[in-house]
Amino acid sequence: MQAVFSEYLASIADGMKEFIRILQEKYDYVSVLSTDSAGWTVSISQKSCAVSHRTMMTERGNVVRVHKDGLYSEYAFNRFDPADVRGVAEEAMSALDASLDLIRATGTEVYDTPALPDEPANVFTEMETGEMPENADLDALVKMLKEISDESMRAGTEMIDCQLRAQSTHVCKMFLSPNRDMRQSYVYSEGMVLPVVMKDGKTVFSFAGVSGRKGSEIFSGLRQKAAAAVHSAHELADADPVEPGEYTVITSPEVSGLIAHEAFGHGVEMDMFVKDRALGAEYIGKRVGSDLVTMHEGAACAEEVASYAFDDEGTLAGDTVEIRNGILETGVCDALAALRLGTQPTGNGKRENFEHKVYTRMTNTVFDSGSEYSAEYLIRSVDYGYLLCGMESGMEDPKHWGIQCIVERGYEIRGGKLTGKVVAPVVMTGYVPDLLKSVSMISTDRELFGNGGCGKGHKEWVKVSDGGPYMKARVRLG
Repeated sequence: MQAVFSEYLASIADGMKEFIRILQEKYDYVSVLSTDSAGWTVSISQKSCAVSHRTMMTERGNVVRVHKDGLYSEYAFNRFDPADVRGVAEEAMSALDASLDLIRATGTEVYDTPALPDEPANVFTEMETGEMPENADLDALVKMLKEISDESMRAGTEMIDCQLRAQSTHVCKMFLSPNRDMRQSYVYSEGMVLPVVMKDGKTVFSFAGVSGRKGSEIFSGLRQKAAAAVHSAHELADADPVEPGEYTVITSPEVSGLIAHEAFGHGVEMDMFVKDRALGAEYIGKRVGSDLVTMHEGAACAEEVASYAFDDEGTLAGDTVEIRNGILETGVCDALAALRLGTQPTGNGKRENFEHKVYTRMTNTVFDSGSEYSAEYLIRSVDYGYLLCGMESGMEDPKHWGIQCIVERGYEIRGGKLTGKVVAPVVMTGYVPDLLKSVSMISTDRELFGNGGCGKGHKEWVKVSDGGPYMKARVRLG
């Protein structure tokens, strides 16, 4: 079925166009992003059950962006009366002018940025999905999640809890300007299972999830994920620490995605280039990986939770090849940063919600697959090292290109075979170009993961996904 566009946004479209016409009399550029996104989250544990009608992207509101005399200003509002457009416009203009006056009065140093182009565009997209969040049977979902939790608890006396979460969001966005009318509607869903094990006074947990630009039908896959996560949690309870050192490793698709996200995530968000805060700017056109490494970034390069038709600035979704055969070709860019850098926006301008400003943000970040080898072949090629699986978290230093990835577990490899020994926790560190230049084999398959989100600094959370194939590399573990 198609994800039907918001009746509310359709009802205010004509009034919002009149609002833009009024502001056009005063400003060089005017655009409005209007959002109406509904969803829910169901959380289950052995001791609690909670249902909330909130997710990372549930919201309803508007934000207007204007340009005048080289300066930009924005005003967010959630009250819009189509019968009093003039009143709403005067209120908005008063707030917009006040912010522009404050910049002038304080002598704040600003970027003198020209008005954004406003080429004609007409987009209306209702993407295919399964079950709509509005139609989901939440009672049945709660029952299924409770059953999975209870089944998992029967996996052994060491089990002390099994938590599950499922959330689904119907996203509707409308971008209007004098020459653009862009409307999109889509559904994304994500679910996770987190079993907790305590053994010999040691408490550990594992994590597995499902995600996609789909409806709540995706949650049927949680039962299989739960069985795998419970097995992993028991392995972690018996795991030994890894001996620090440099190793040959095979990264699972999830860990490959973590490397992609941390190595070439914020470091090639080009609003960081404007502020001279990313070393990646100095490497455009230079080698940063082996010939095997090609990496894509964009809402159109894959179908996952971060896939959309256009971004929050009215730029069509893109598929940007950031690294091609080891050479860093470009980064990704929002519209204002593109103007300041003299380049083109890539469809990566995203807001946490309508009350937050636009930043250059990641969408789907993924390494390309290889053309020859299976994952099993990669493992057989390792004399001594580890198969790294599961991701917990990561961080990077865009200014110096250091990377740290927290991997859930590592499986020892000796003589091309898995020995059964598990190490945890595993911290992978290094200098990004050194890590990627060491990539010597890549498998033919790949997978993307879209649970959770990404912050910029300590805030500004948005949906992202990442992934890739199995990769063979040399890394430092500790």
